[in-house]
Amino acid sequence: MDVTFLGGPRAQRGVGVVAPFDFALDRELWRWVPDDVSLHLTRTPFVPVEVSLDLARLVSEHETLGDAVRTLNAVAPEVVAYACTSGSFVDGMAGESAMCAAMTLAGEVPSITTSGALLDALRELGVRRPALVTPYTGSVTRALERYLAEAGITVTGCAFMGLTRHIWKVPYRDVVDMARRAVRPGESDALFLSCTNLPTYDVIPQLEAELRIPVVSANQVTMWGALRRLGTRAVGPYQALLDESARAWPPVLPEEQQEGWT
Repeated sequence: MDVTFLGGPRAQRGVGVVAPFDFALDRELWRWVPDDVSLHLTRTPFVPVEVSLDLARLVSEHETLGDAVRTLNAVAPEVVAYACTSGSFVDGMAGESAMCAAMTLAGEVPSITTSGALLDALRELGVRRPALVTPYTGSVTRALERYLAEAGITVTGCAFMGLTRHIWKVPYRDVVDMARRAVRPGESDALFLSCTNLPTYDVIPQLEAELRIPVVSANQVTMWGALRRLGTRAVGPYQALLDESARAWPPVLPEEQQEGWT
């Protein structure tokens, strides 16, 4: 069979991703990625610690990050993303900046983190008063609130699940229920769904349609931020962060019935 006429394969641009050892949502990250970009994932070493502030610090140590980024150098990514929310907010804005510097030093390419991309996404959307949904315990959730407060962001409502393991198994219905509890109508100007191990891809457009505010998630902002560094766009269904035309909602009529998740 003569295949010379096919050409190709298409040239690919690479995004390196450093994820914690328990990250289970590789496929969700890929759903935001255009066809001409490849993700190259590596993970931090296993440690026998459940999701907590201690774990967040262990999976974000600079030596650990440097080793992970160096494993990616062979495939020459153009940008490296650290895909962990708690690991990148646990030591505040200074800690997040230091993590980016450590990864850039190891890989000699631009680096971002989930929490840094979150602040960029909130600025892009003009958000100052978001509500939060997290799968974390109260102590980890409060650390996220402190990180946002340091950036001048006021949290208007919050709901957390108290989980310390198997976060990737949370069903969409539970995410939606927590979102409805967290958002304060008339006060919250956006909703953030935290944790890169929390499934969110398919609920974002549904929640935006129901709540009529932007909804951003940890994996969404990570991919948006990394792809923006490449000068390209994340792909996905009707999502306010990715599509300016999705940032305006028609007024709610008194008799209008919102379609629920029953």
